[in-house]
Amino acid sequence: MSLKNHIPHFTGRNVTIGEIAKASGKDPQFIRIGLKKGILKFGYAFRKDNSSEYNYYCPDKQVWEQLGYFKDEAGDENG
Repeated sequence: MSLKNHIPHFTGRNVTIGEIAKASGKDPQFIRIGLKKGILKFGYAFRKDNSSEYNYYCPDKQVWEQLGYFKDEAGDENG
């Protein structure tokens, strides 16, 4: 069986911090801080203009490549 058969169909879906935390067994704040500091490489933290708040973008492909976790929009989990 080839590797191609094991690669999920990526859509660019933003995997939520809560979903990543649950899948990895880590606290959501751990994930947020790791993304802000650039330590975790499966997403991006964007600081909102004139604010101390952040938005997070974790594309499904990067999450799968770094953590081995994938869940499509229909709710099918692999890895």
